[in-house]
Amino acid sequence: MSDPKPQADKVPHPDSAPDGASASGPVEAQLADALAKLEEQRESRLRALADAENARKRAQADVAQARKFGAERVVEDLLPVMDSLDAALDQASADAAALRSGIELTRRQLLAAFERAGVTEVGAAVGQRFDPHRHQAMAALESDLAPNTVLAVLQKGYALNDRVVRPALVSVSKARAVENGAGNPISDSNLESN
Repeated sequence: MSDPKPQADKVPHPDSAPDGASASGPVEAQLADALAKLEEQRESRLRALADAENARKRAQADVAQARKFGAERVVEDLLPVMDSLDAALDQASADAAALRSGIELTRRQLLAAFERAGVTEVGAAVGQRFDPHRHQAMAALESDLAPNTVLAVLQKGYALNDRVVRPALVSVSKARAVENGAGNPISDSNLESN
């Protein structure tokens, strides 16, 4: 029969290791290395998150500055125009020719400021085809010209870097109405009743 008591030489002792090596030494060293690497990665991740947050805050501050002072260059270009207008208003005794000359000079200054800012005039001329992306029709008048032809420019339009800021206000042509229902295909009198 077998002996119910375990034999002491067959049960390994938890502190003993084969070949005389300590079992807790290499495992604890590996665990310590893994924990050190984990802590290093955690710190690296936290630094990366902090850097990303700082970059986001800097970008927001830059956008806020750009919004606040983005028009500064345009304002600097427009200040001489304002000075010229003020000087013209201060000249109460100026004759019509001098006043016209001053206005023309001021207009040239304003056009130069527009050019530096990327503002251009929207092309609209009499006889040109109506472009709904660049023109706004204010009236449609009967004409012998082809329909949707510009008849008159009521107000100039302007674009900023090819983006329309204000369309040109124009009147356009439309076909003349057919007189006395002669051949009007939509007229009710030309419909046959069944």
